[in-house]
Amino acid sequence: MTYLDERSDPSSASDVLDFFYATRTQTEKLTAPLSDEDMGLQSMEDASPPKWHLAHTTWFFEEFILKPHLPGYHPKDDRFAVLFNSYYVQAGPRHTRSKRGLLSRPSVTEVTSYRAHVEDALREAMIYDRFALEQDQLNALITLGCHHEMQHQELLVTDLLHALSYNPLLPNYITPQPAAVETPSETSWTSYDGGLLEIGHEGTDFAYDCEGPRHRVWLDPYKLANRPVTNGDWIAFMKDGGYDTQTLWLMEGWAVREQNGWDSPLYWWKQDDQWWTYTLQGPRPVDLTAPVVHVSYYEADAFARWSGHRLPTEAEWESAAAHTEIDGNFLESGSYMPVGRRDGLWGDVWQWTSSAFSPYPGFRPPEGAIGEYNGKFMVNQMVLRGGSCATPKLQMRSSYRTFFYPHQRWQMLGLRLAADQ
Repeated sequence: MTYLDERSDPSSASDVLDFFYATRTQTEKLTAPLSDEDMGLQSMEDASPPKWHLAHTTWFFEEFILKPHLPGYHPKDDRFAVLFNSYYVQAGPRHTRSKRGLLSRPSVTEVTSYRAHVEDALREAMIYDRFALEQDQLNALITLGCHHEMQHQELLVTDLLHALSYNPLLPNYITPQPAAVETPSETSWTSYDGGLLEIGHEGTDFAYDCEGPRHRVWLDPYKLANRPVTNGDWIAFMKDGGYDTQTLWLMEGWAVREQNGWDSPLYWWKQDDQWWTYTLQGPRPVDLTAPVVHVSYYEADAFARWSGHRLPTEAEWESAAAHTEIDGNFLESGSYMPVGRRDGLWGDVWQWTSSAFSPYPGFRPPEGAIGEYNGKFMVNQMVLRGGSCATPKLQMRSSYRTFFYPHQRWQMLGLRLAADQ
């Protein structure tokens, strides 16, 4: 049995172990098409090499489960504690983030061996009940580790896209799939009454600490577009001078646009009077009906202003999504690019909101290094909702908050319009 297609959390030790192996297997599936040279690529400080993702997600299980809770555990290599720590200050020193691509050693083979070492130790300790920790606490930690790894599955493919985009050969990560020919749907709107509502995670299933506590918010009546903004919509914005009209932009956004020379989404270029884009399926003509992707918050905000609408708040998005089916183009579909062509709130692209990533009322991070997971990032970042074609479906729930800096574009970032009633 696999839990990657289930909506409830595993509870028994056997189920948790199945969940662990299903998650680990999915990560290895993502790296299967890559060469050793691909595995070491790092194109910028924000991104990490695939090999590092493999090792860091292994380090997480070792650092937070095996080392503190398995008596007699012996790490495969003590130096890995430094090499593969990301930002956990309380866990000790860290290798410089911008230099992860310089780690030609350990090799891919050694990292694979490291993964097997940790997996075998965890499995054996689970089977023979050797952990010095209550079963429910152990289950919670392993489940957290699996969800952490699923986050890195998404980062792995988007970091890889950024790295491969610098190759003049424009290589494809997977075999290109035929693009469907569809007629773009007209934008329609769904109205919501608003009122005094509750948002934030509820129940006992897994959620990150930043998704709670559940709390009340007041929403005035509002409406949301039935679909994300499409490439066709975006080209209309570009043709109308959207990238050249300063009054559409936030002051900081305009400065970033000028500094970087933005005149289109990331990975776009014009060739023979047609827009093209680079994807993990290689170069492709821009699909006018698919959701626009790889746009920053600044660009999304400028587009919304140009359209005469606005971005939704995260409370509006969550309230609208709370009772809708989680359906869309997620990581498991294997396309690794937005396809759209349907109504719905979920999948294809993350959707920028106008809400800053900040703590909910009453938020308190957990004690220890685990508490550094989200709380330390609650400044200068914006919340996105809805998941993307690079997000594992099991990660998604209406309360899920991802967050990025407003200038960032390399993730699968798009937008949906909102308006007041």
